[in-house]
Amino acid sequence: MVRDGIYYALGFTAAGVLISWLLGTGAAVPLFLLAAFCAWFFRDPERPIPVGQVAVSPADGKVVTVVKEDGRTRISIFLNIFDVHVNRSPISGVITDFVYQKGKFLVASVEAASTDNEQTIITVRAKDGTQVVFKQIAGLIARRIIFTKKPGDLVQAGERIGLIKFGSRMDVILGPEWAIEVAPGARVSAGSSILARRGGEVELPVAIKAGLKEPALCQT
Repeated sequence: MVRDGIYYALGFTAAGVLISWLLGTGAAVPLFLLAAFCAWFFRDPERPIPVGQVAVSPADGKVVTVVKEDGRTRISIFLNIFDVHVNRSPISGVITDFVYQKGKFLVASVEAASTDNEQTIITVRAKDGTQVVFKQIAGLIARRIIFTKKPGDLVQAGERIGLIKFGSRMDVILGPEWAIEVAPGARVSAGSSILARRGGEVELPVAIKAGLKEPALCQT
């Protein structure tokens, strides 16, 4: 569980204990349920990270858009309230740019959210110069975007880079060198689902190839 979840869960639990003492257990049940929901919502499971010339999904959710824009491809992922909301880097490299953009709080599943909503725009450059841009986009309920890195930081593919609280959207913008491997309607998992690949086959950990539960490497 991420730290934010601990704070929320403890706060609701403390309020529940107080209300239970003042008004009885029945009155406190909604607060205890909220505490349990926060503990579940802010879960942060380990993921097996594919290696090779691939771009992994930076978020859990449903692919709602795959569209060409100015010679690049934008993949938009909608996170509903039941998805894990910890975000991860799609590729390994150095963070070269970070921009915060104020905006609206439209429902994150609509197309206009990609340009109009409040968002952070992050650029990661790989060793060979390949750049991937991805955006943490707020939604109708998600009003808090957390980015834990800064320009100049080195990140690994699948490494945790932040969090969007509650329903939201994540866009990934890939250049023409990438072969897209997802389509609208696909469900993806942050860090472990491959969005695109370039130059050769992806290598998966031995344990994953063998169908075992625990990956042999690249888990973060």
